[in-house]
Amino acid sequence: MHVPLFHNTFLNVTTEDPYTASLSDMDSLVGNIVQALITEQLENTLIWFTGDNGPWEQKCLFAGHVGPFVGRWQTNKGGGSAKRTTWEGGHRVPTVVSWPKKIKHNSSSDALLSGLDIFPTVLSLAGVKPPSDRRYDGIDITDVLLNDSETGHESLMHPNSGAAGQYGDLQTVRLKHHKAFYITGGSVACDGESGPQQHHDPPLIFDLSQDEAEETPLDPESKEFRSVLKQVEREREALLWDIATDRVSAADYTVIPSAEPCCEPQNPVCRCHRLK
Repeated sequence: MHVPLFHNTFLNVTTEDPYTASLSDMDSLVGNIVQALITEQLENTLIWFTGDNGPWEQKCLFAGHVGPFVGRWQTNKGGGSAKRTTWEGGHRVPTVVSWPKKIKHNSSSDALLSGLDIFPTVLSLAGVKPPSDRRYDGIDITDVLLNDSETGHESLMHPNSGAAGQYGDLQTVRLKHHKAFYITGGSVACDGESGPQQHHDPPLIFDLSQDEAEETPLDPESKEFRSVLKQVEREREALLWDIATDRVSAADYTVIPSAEPCCEPQNPVCRCHRLK
């Protein structure tokens, strides 16, 4: 869900919460699509429903909630820990995949996956091989969907997307249930405050299996910290080497003027303030 929120008064939604009402609308509309498929080609249709990031906390009651993934280490120091950050509340999202007679009903997986996996997985299911002259960040997760596999990524790399550091900088490394922060910083919270940017050497490391709120990092002197750090550094160096030797793709974070948010006071989807 994203601002601007729109509520369809023709749907039977009585809540006064604008985010909840809009979410109920979306649920009803998706339900209509599924209902149409039931009478046509549901068994031949893969439905893949996912989010892209956590709540935009700056929008307050229009933002939604992070649940237990509050990023308490950050919020204790000021600023938000959801959208635009690499805290769990910023990018950890639910995914629901449905394919009758292919995917087991009411099954779930704890595999470490990414939205980048959709592309290679859909190609695989369609029997299409992607070009072999380049490398891909996503992996084929067909076995996770169809065969109850729990094998996903060994690690995921999270670049800065606006809260701290420069765009594209490698900010955080996720290794199984551990997560290492080299740079921290809060996004703008509902109260208008943002947390300070901090660099960490050694990184902050959290055990998400015991601390999903990301409140207390591991003791840098502990055996667990040293073991995880060694693996994190290995994964990080492998990624940086992969980027350095990739002769096909080139990262370019230039903002194209035509893609900048519009500023038209009469247009409700624009983000600028109304002119005086």
